[in-house]
Amino acid sequence: MQKWFFLENPENDIMRDACAAGRDAGAGEESSEGDISLRKWLFRVRVPDLKCDEVVCVVGDCQELGTWQPEKCIKLNQERCSEIWSKIVYVPKDKDCSYRYCVCVIVEEGLQVIVRNWETNLEPRKIRVDAKSPTVKEEPQAYGDYDNSCRIDKGWLIKETTVQLKLFQNISIWRPRYANRKIYIKVTPINLTRTNANFPKTMAEALEESLSTENNDIIENPSFSYTEVCKLQDPICSFQPQSQFGVEYQSGDLIIFQSTILFPQNTAFLIDLYIYSTKAVDDDPPYHAGFSYLLPSALQSSAGSVILPVTSTKHRPLGQIELEYLVVRPMSNYKCDMSVSYTRYWRNTWCGLDVGHRGSGSSFKCEPKNCAEVRENTIASLKTAIDHGADMVEFDVQLSKDGVPIIYHDYHVCISMKKKKELDETDMLELPIKELTLEQLRLLKVYHLSEGKSKMPRFFDDDLEEHQPFPTLRQLMDVLDPHTGFNIEIKWTMKLQDGSYELNHPIDLNLYLDTIIEVAMSHGYCRKIIFSSFNPDICTMIKLKQNKYPVLFLTQGETTKYPPYMDPRCISIAAAVQQATLMELLGVNVHSEDILRNPSQVNFALQANLVIFCWGDENADKGTIKYLKDLGLHGIIYDKIYEYSSKEVKESIFMVEARESQKELIQLAAATTEQSQPPQEPIIERILDVAKIRADFHEFSTATSLESLESRIEECKKENINGQKSSSSLDSDTILEA
Repeated sequence: MQKWFFLENPENDIMRDACAAGRDAGAGEESSEGDISLRKWLFRVRVPDLKCDEVVCVVGDCQELGTWQPEKCIKLNQERCSEIWSKIVYVPKDKDCSYRYCVCVIVEEGLQVIVRNWETNLEPRKIRVDAKSPTVKEEPQAYGDYDNSCRIDKGWLIKETTVQLKLFQNISIWRPRYANRKIYIKVTPINLTRTNANFPKTMAEALEESLSTENNDIIENPSFSYTEVCKLQDPICSFQPQSQFGVEYQSGDLIIFQSTILFPQNTAFLIDLYIYSTKAVDDDPPYHAGFSYLLPSALQSSAGSVILPVTSTKHRPLGQIELEYLVVRPMSNYKCDMSVSYTRYWRNTWCGLDVGHRGSGSSFKCEPKNCAEVRENTIASLKTAIDHGADMVEFDVQLSKDGVPIIYHDYHVCISMKKKKELDETDMLELPIKELTLEQLRLLKVYHLSEGKSKMPRFFDDDLEEHQPFPTLRQLMDVLDPHTGFNIEIKWTMKLQDGSYELNHPIDLNLYLDTIIEVAMSHGYCRKIIFSSFNPDICTMIKLKQNKYPVLFLTQGETTKYPPYMDPRCISIAAAVQQATLMELLGVNVHSEDILRNPSQVNFALQANLVIFCWGDENADKGTIKYLKDLGLHGIIYDKIYEYSSKEVKESIFMVEARESQKELIQLAAATTEQSQPPQEPIIERILDVAKIRADFHEFSTATSLESLESRIEECKKENINGQKSSSSLDSDTILEA
């Protein structure tokens, strides 16, 4: 009979959980019990501050731990009244296993999970072959903290969708009595579907149901939705859960609401405004002044802006809200695993990297003497930079009309045309890249915009394949030295302060990015790759769509050389650092003009533990490059690397590291081989014992026949070959001497 104290002992929760786990699909305990190639292992970790629906899971490189697939992760069980999660799982006993812990929301076990955050130390945790399983008496592992490092990053999109609502404009409230009062704004996702129908019969019915308290639990709580908010001006720039009445809004604030939802086509957003009374004391709550709805039909494109009317609780017009939105969908044709993440990984030795701008430099500047002699963004230009020691090469990527990622900087090209009456003169027709297929771009005689304006072609290298414009991203992945890093700048139109756009009517942003990212993910292999973009939404989407490659936020900051952008996140280095910190990017890529005017701005990034690169025409100078490296910048992007690089040995730092790593592996392999060989017997000088020899051969006379002697010698040789040494094993010389 089971003893009563077994049930009372909290440590026995582990045993009960392990027994229950054997009945769960995928736990693998009962089905693996008879498998002698497996052994039990107790996973036990302390994870504080979990939110609603969140559970702790473990995933690893073996089949029993899901082979790094997030939907196959093993859910741990929470120990009673504690922050400790644990489970006994069968793992292979004849090989080392790697694993990571993660915090997930299980939507459908074995099929769909939402990864809220996970351990992203470069090296995963290890279960050694000779290690023994922990016990419940030992201190549990600390989530994210091992090997003297602690790294926990947010998850990426697997099947869910993220919607960002950005409040960068003033809220217009038309009633004068609300002027100079505290206004709070809250965003709540609401489910438009019902249990007995796909949609409400009328929109009025939907509004009525959303406001009624009896149906509140059904309408206003979409399954597994999660909403956070951030004010970019706050000292601690990070997403936080909303309070009961949302977040305070003041004129000029930059507020971002971020919601993760499973079914965006059936989810609307309720925007509530709360206003404090002029006579309110500290403990008084605000009152509900009005509301607005953002319906899914308004979010058909990936990015845009909307103006929503605000209705009072008495159904009267109260004002309006102008919102910018961003819809980030998961990639459909590529699936990320949890084996490794470089999104925020940077070695201390990677400082002052030499990065070739568009390869060997821009070749279409206003001053021809400052132009590179090789056409920019071509294989030849990139190879030239690599041959002269570039650690990384920077180039621009956009899509052709047929959806091929190509390398080109400008949004437009010029095509030569013959005038009908003047056969000797040519004119140029300007066309957007997005309107031409890859084949058309390669077959047509196209010119850079500067060539079109001057009507003076600069390059005449049509017969040289590597000098041709519009190489594809896939070509670069396959052709260029894999030890050279890639800084892939993704081109995308942005709104200028004058209200114009750099490019009108672009294609869908999610499709655009998915096409580019999938090529990099599928063919990047072990190459060091960094994505970057001037558009902060592009950086956000790349970070949310994949979990492998890092992102730099490009910014021109305060400059007199280029027209300013409308987005307030682009106006300064400080604003760029805030955005990079908020979205957990690797770092920022700033304009050298801004840095040289005020070098102390470098500290904005360094103090936020961000990587900082710089770009600009000012970098085309050896003294400036050295100065920027002395400031602590991690990468300098500049033209004519063959002229301004100060490297004595013209090779990438990643090539040097690969060679050193290879040497270490060879030394380790040699040491392992030496240890695996059987120990050699010490060589001992042989001393002839004549008396013993005579005793061993007492049956032989001094007149031993030659046949007997030869027979004895052959026997000794065979014994020596077989490695069987004995006191009677003597070579022929010894026998003859005896």
